[in-house]
Amino acid sequence: MAKMTGGDALAQALITEGTETVFGIPGVQLDGLTDGMYRRQDDLHLLVPRHEQSTTYMADGFHRVTGRPGVAMVVPGPGVLNAGAGMATAYACSSQVMLLAGTIPSTLVGSGLGALHEIPRQSETIEGLTKWTARPTRVEEIPELVHEGFRQMRTGRPRPVALELGPDLLHAVADLEVGDPFTVPAPVAPEDGVADLAALLAAGRRPVIHVGGGVRGRRAFDLLSRLADLLDAPVVMSENGRGAVDARDPHALPAFALWELRNTADVVVSFGSRFLTPFGQQLAIGDARLALVNIDPADFGAPRRPDLTVQADATAVLEALVDRVERRAGWGDELTRLRAEGEERVRAQVAPQMAFVDAIRASLPEDGVFVNELTQIGYVSTYGYPVHAPHSYVWPGYQGTLGYAMPTALGAAVGAGDRPVVVVSGDGGIGWSLQEFATAKKYGIPLITVLFEDNRFGNVWRIQRDTYGGRFIGSDLTNPDFELLARAFGIDFTLAEDADAVQRAIGEAISARRPAVIKVPVDVFPSPWSFIHEKH
Repeated sequence: MAKMTGGDALAQALITEGTETVFGIPGVQLDGLTDGMYRRQDDLHLLVPRHEQSTTYMADGFHRVTGRPGVAMVVPGPGVLNAGAGMATAYACSSQVMLLAGTIPSTLVGSGLGALHEIPRQSETIEGLTKWTARPTRVEEIPELVHEGFRQMRTGRPRPVALELGPDLLHAVADLEVGDPFTVPAPVAPEDGVADLAALLAAGRRPVIHVGGGVRGRRAFDLLSRLADLLDAPVVMSENGRGAVDARDPHALPAFALWELRNTADVVVSFGSRFLTPFGQQLAIGDARLALVNIDPADFGAPRRPDLTVQADATAVLEALVDRVERRAGWGDELTRLRAEGEERVRAQVAPQMAFVDAIRASLPEDGVFVNELTQIGYVSTYGYPVHAPHSYVWPGYQGTLGYAMPTALGAAVGAGDRPVVVVSGDGGIGWSLQEFATAKKYGIPLITVLFEDNRFGNVWRIQRDTYGGRFIGSDLTNPDFELLARAFGIDFTLAEDADAVQRAIGEAISARRPAVIKVPVDVFPSPWSFIHEKH
């Protein structure tokens, strides 16, 4: 037991959990916590972005390239609301993000007296974006609730959590024991479920393995490749499942390949996926029998129509299956044909975008990190960019959060160490986060931003042209001079007129190890949507 403030206890509990960086913006309700962090600067670093929305985006990016929880910190009211978009994206992508949210003084919560930063029912707002939320009422509860929050992130479905903390509790002093992190048992695959899966696969002759964002990490990466080899089965990766297996694996296929495979597949086993289209329908699989493996039983229900469900950690089930199934003949040379035909169709229909995608891939090492924004290059990258290593591709999942990419990539770059990080953005999406060039400069974060400028919200503009007879409204942009802007922030700038110039500029930026902006002027691109929206 030691006498400490609530802020001291919170900071020490984070350190005990292995946290090294908190992405946060200080404010009066958080003074007790930031003071506790000040006394522990050798072990706990406070990284301060320039907008509260960036705190949770950065924490998410950090998690996605490290596999470790990311921690964000904001003041109550407007701080919580600003951080909400990043929490929604983390929720959609099942990311381990802990939000430390300030509150007004505990005695005033719910009083409606208009205390600084008060909003009605803040706790309910946060609860809608988290798996677990707690608000301690005594300073002695803080360490235990920190440990419980980390346990919640590391067990079951990993989704964001939050702690609400009043300034009175952060300043209060008590005799406290921070204690050790709670034990998290290794997940175990259910024997009966694995046996049923093995039997289903044994009865089929043309199995398909489908993977979503719930299949992550080096262990799953290796197991998937082994299972696909044993079954001679294709591994179809959803947009959020990219990187589950090396794209160079002869069994690896992008999401749209399922449209052709389903014509003759007899078994589809999906690991760690919601198995839904963006419009809330089950992915179409023809007459194949469907097995769903997911830690969250909510992803088994209608409109899905599974023949078999296994509620378990996907990686644990993969490991058990690899030990049980026997090598067999499967799809054979047909997979080689499908891979070649798919790539040929992509290159024929979206060749201008693919030139830039190829340039980015050629510039990065195998484990280099690519953060993908909702821009014209980004859409094509969801199926055209080959991912070679786990924790090296970041996408916003079903939330489709325009503007998320740059701050997310900054957090990824903090976690990536020596691995280079490239983010693509359009001139529309970058407008959400221009101020974060200051963050990159201040902390020397060597993020490489490839900015495609077409002076419009490109997707909105195309829809207005093609669907609404050219009745353009709200889709044009007036941009700053991005070179002057980059120079004003002290950021390296390069103008790249074509894909070859982009590749050279990325290589130079990687060598320089400084934040850099590469601007690419572009015009209207061909539509990428024929590979994204499912064909029936």
